[in-house]
Amino acid sequence: MDIIVATHNENKVKEIKKIVTNTNINLISLNDLGDHTEVEETGLSFAENAQIKAKYYFEKYHKPVFADDSGLVIPGFDNKPGIYSARYAGINATDLENNQKLLNDIKSLKDRKAYFVCHICYINQGKVYFFEGRLDGIIAYDIKGSEGFGYDPIFILANGKRLSEIPIEEKNKISHRAKAIQKWLAFIKDGGNND
Repeated sequence: MDIIVATHNENKVKEIKKIVTNTNINLISLNDLGDHTEVEETGLSFAENAQIKAKYYFEKYHKPVFADDSGLVIPGFDNKPGIYSARYAGINATDLENNQKLLNDIKSLKDRKAYFVCHICYINQGKVYFFEGRLDGIIAYDIKGSEGFGYDPIFILANGKRLSEIPIEEKNKISHRAKAIQKWLAFIKDGGNND
């Protein structure tokens, strides 16, 4: 089953492909399609942004589309960076720049509890479905570790390790995206895409 993944982020594509290994799903990224269109995320929530992306590519290709919007939420910091996670330090900011700006902005913050959230919007045959995953942790005071991407180097898990310090195989069992994808996969396996 061919499904378009509405992202240009190859790290994200790799992560998702690893999770759907051993299924009949063939993921096609926008880079595979040679599609470099940037869809403006004008939604006010992760779910809205995921739907904007999914709807655009579904209408363009008329194939099942998987789009996710995910980010880091720090309740004690007005739920920021939230939907602006990827561009917290600016439109073309690197992961390092985003991490450095965030750590600087919250250096005096006492309550460092945070969570990653992922909202998936899946559109097939014009029908829209949503799936959500969440991973709780706390924000470190420094950047550490070489695995993962995004805010992984500053996100400490309940076991004291950072997401950037665990292998991708382990991350793919516990991450916010993995949890949302497992719900999506269960839906597909149950024949939900054939309604």
